[in-house]
Amino acid sequence: MRSIWNGAISFGLVSIPIKLVNATESHSISFRQIHTEDGGRIRYRKVCELEEREVSSAEIGKGYEDADGTIIPITDEDLSHLPLPTAKTIEIVAFVPAERIDPLQMDAAYYLQAGGAPAAKPYTLLREALKRSHKVAIAKYALRGRERLGMLRVVGDAIAMHGLLWPDEVRAPEGVAPDTSVTVRDKELDLADALMDTLGEVDLDDLHDEYREAVEEVVAAKAAGETPREAPSAPSSGKVLDLMAALEKSVRAAKESRGEEPGPAADSDTDSEADSESGSASGRAKVSRLPQRKSARSAPKQTGGKKSTSTAKKTTAAPRKSTQAAKKSTAAKSTTSAKSTTKKTAAKKTTATATPTAKKTPAKKTAARKRTA
Repeated sequence: MRSIWNGAISFGLVSIPIKLVNATESHSISFRQIHTEDGGRIRYRKVCELEEREVSSAEIGKGYEDADGTIIPITDEDLSHLPLPTAKTIEIVAFVPAERIDPLQMDAAYYLQAGGAPAAKPYTLLREALKRSHKVAIAKYALRGRERLGMLRVVGDAIAMHGLLWPDEVRAPEGVAPDTSVTVRDKELDLADALMDTLGEVDLDDLHDEYREAVEEVVAAKAAGETPREAPSAPSSGKVLDLMAALEKSVRAAKESRGEEPGPAADSDTDSEADSESGSASGRAKVSRLPQRKSARSAPKQTGGKKSTSTAKKTTAAPRKSTQAAKKSTAAKSTTSAKSTTKKTAAKKTTATATPTAKKTPAKKTAARKRTA
């Protein structure tokens, strides 16, 4: 690999000669600008606006544009006299845990290659010290005309350096988060956890740039004089009516993509609560679904129809019983009336028989009264 910078790592009083090598490479497809009418290349030329002529690279220098538009020339000699100790040195200033580094500060990555046999021993010493301490080194270095911040860490048997942005170059996330107050329920978090568990982990080596591959196919087809095939249209996601329903569908889709059988639907309480929320929220349609548990219980209700039929039969039979009861009561009344008639007749006879006795009774009472007097 070709080095882009030569210098040394300053580790206290220990100096380690190294070469800076790019750790990454770009595979993106680049295009040239052309004239659409005839396909001619569009080129940019460096022209001096005062002389209106093209100038070579040897004639080009640096200049700083002031606020009023004045250009102040700056030469390489002016910059060489700057008191910059990191011009050819990666100066380690501290060792910190890796968790202290904000990923937002991460920039370009480089490998630090040992510069010859004399650098082997101190290079290995620094590498092993970083491994045993479980820390990373924070360093300052100068590259491409400016001083930069870097982080040194161990990658395999090599030392890698990540360029870091200065803390004042990282913007605060102001106005990014939602301003509205949102309440996330535990059941929604449970579904989100289930979705993350279903998606699981992935081997990063299996991921590739599908867009770049599609562009390469288009270029290859055009070069062969063929018509590029049409890309399949992406499925429309549609409007999400219910967050819970979207999470459930995502879990099922993730399981199906992995060849797993989708599990049972979420609890009916979850569905009903989600539906009530979707119906009460403004601007959201209400989604009504029949939970599985309720549908399973509907079978006994169908059998209950026979009970209603038997009840109807009983109800139909009731008038018959009442008719029989009416007949019985009519017969009872006639019997009772006959008995009462007989009793009345007997009472009359008894009254007629008892009449002489009743006439004799006053005499006895009168005699009793005389004796008392």
